[in-house]
Amino acid sequence: MFGFKKIKQAAEPQKRDMTKLEQEEALRKNEQADKEVIVKDKKLLEAEKVFMEGIVSVRDIISPSAFKVDRDFILLNDVYVRTLFVMTYPRYVTIGWFAPIINESLVLDIAMFFYPMDIQVVLKQLRNKVGTMEAQIMSDHEKGAPRDPIAETALRDIEGLRDALSQGTERFFQFALYVTIYSKDRAELELDTDRIENLLGMQLIYSKKALFQAEQGFNSTLPLGNDELAITTNMNSSPIASSFPFVSSELTSDNGILYGINRHNNSLILFDRFSLQNANMVVFATSGAGKSYAVKLEVLRSLMLGADVIIIDPENEYKHLADAVSAAYINVSLNSESKLNPFDLPRGIGGDSKPEDILRSAVITLKGLIRLMIGEITNIEDSLLDRALLETYAKKDITPASDLANIEPPIMSDLEDVLMSMEGGEDMALRIKKYTEGTFSGLFNSPTNIQVDNQLVIFSIRDLEDELRPIGMYVIINYIWNIIRSEMKRRMLVVDEAWIMMRHEDSAKFMFALVKRCRKYYLGVTTITQDVNDFLSSTFGKAIVTNSSVQLLLKQSPASINLIQETFMLTDGEKYLLLESGLGEGIFFAGSKHAAIKIQASYAEHQIITSDPRQLLEIEEAKKEFEEAMIAEAEAGGK
Repeated sequence: MFGFKKIKQAAEPQKRDMTKLEQEEALRKNEQADKEVIVKDKKLLEAEKVFMEGIVSVRDIISPSAFKVDRDFILLNDVYVRTLFVMTYPRYVTIGWFAPIINESLVLDIAMFFYPMDIQVVLKQLRNKVGTMEAQIMSDHEKGAPRDPIAETALRDIEGLRDALSQGTERFFQFALYVTIYSKDRAELELDTDRIENLLGMQLIYSKKALFQAEQGFNSTLPLGNDELAITTNMNSSPIASSFPFVSSELTSDNGILYGINRHNNSLILFDRFSLQNANMVVFATSGAGKSYAVKLEVLRSLMLGADVIIIDPENEYKHLADAVSAAYINVSLNSESKLNPFDLPRGIGGDSKPEDILRSAVITLKGLIRLMIGEITNIEDSLLDRALLETYAKKDITPASDLANIEPPIMSDLEDVLMSMEGGEDMALRIKKYTEGTFSGLFNSPTNIQVDNQLVIFSIRDLEDELRPIGMYVIINYIWNIIRSEMKRRMLVVDEAWIMMRHEDSAKFMFALVKRCRKYYLGVTTITQDVNDFLSSTFGKAIVTNSSVQLLLKQSPASINLIQETFMLTDGEKYLLLESGLGEGIFFAGSKHAAIKIQASYAEHQIITSDPRQLLEIEEAKKEFEEAMIAEAEAGGK
């Protein structure tokens, strides 16, 4: 038994040695198997690679066959590529300043990168800068040095920016802008680079070529979102927004008339004002900026589309147009044969309006006219005047129950008689006598004797005295309003020098009521004025602007530009555009869209609508010579 155990113990080391050999052998076999798998996978990958080389992918299609990086450009195949980066901006940039670059007929890639900055860090830096600048300004002042307007302007700008950042109305960014140009050859690349640099330089925006970083510049403008150039400028959100290129400045539609040329991209501004929520329009400009020229051009083109147009002409500016298109030209003055009766009522009216409503509206309108004529009245006199007007109509059998189709309206003398017969009305009657028997008796004390049956009707008030102009315009507009309510047609009413109406509360209120209600009668009111301050200082003037979907702003004077900017919410760029605009240039607003406009007329249109006295004289002389030549030819033929 003891001997057997010894033999067993002697065999155990041998058994352990054999197990170790077996493990090594198994490991060797595994390594061999792994090598075979690797070789097999490698052969498979090589086979797949050979297979894939025979397949064309999108990457193969878009990738260049050659790529050469030079000092300031890249050569992709045979296309020359160069990247520009913007380095500095002026104090002011106009809205849409980047549009000329976008609209250039060049192949461009454009990249914009925006890096938000911590407001607290920016405010701290601005505070330090303000302290430094204030100390420098005070030091110069103590030394008796002349004031530095540049430093003072920069200080005001920084203070304004600090306020905007603190109030949360502005954000601050690091802004990077890159433009990559693609050209066919080296010479064309240089020309295209000069074009882009000049377009930017005209706006005091300076750019540079990406020298020795041509590849990084190219990669930065690829649609990958990688900024490998990292050349940024500190800028707040307002100027950054003005550089954003994806803003449409197109005002072209399938219908309407040509208003002018879009100065952003030289496209046509075609628009139908009646397609908006209302067809009203305001035109503001300085004297001689081309406002009447623009409106006459619109009138002429609207006539060709079948619209009826009525114009109130304060300076006979539309006489030449009237002669050219055979319009009805009505001269309203004290000595004129044309008479307008303020007591007229519309003969027929659309909708469900009742005679009592029409009569009530006429009385309210007449009360405003009488206040213009005789001045302020007391509350007692206002009540007497209300009753007197109703009795004046009643004397002609015009009551809320009357048929307004067959009536004979009263005249101003009838109102005077009624007031004289009323206790307390004698004073008003005496003041009205000036318009019935006195100096101004030839204008508003006769039945209406004019007929308006022309597509274009022009009322001239040039020969009216200044004192009578607001009254004359009031009566004319009331007469036109009665015509408009009597028959619904597509019409335009042009009120030139509308500031005359804004000087008096009653006439301003009447004008506002007309602008507000005209949409229901298919009417568009065009309000023209050069005295912007008088017009917009009136509450009703601002309300008229609010109720006008189309607005045309031409060149403005420095005295009124701040009020214009506030009323129309213009940017600083648009403000300076209006200050620097040439003849017939400005901004055209149509609903929520607007664009810089250049009024453009053909030669034939220009001959009809021009207001230049020198050109009008030349046209008249040419007409006279032509008539003399025709007479001479006729006489020669007779002989």
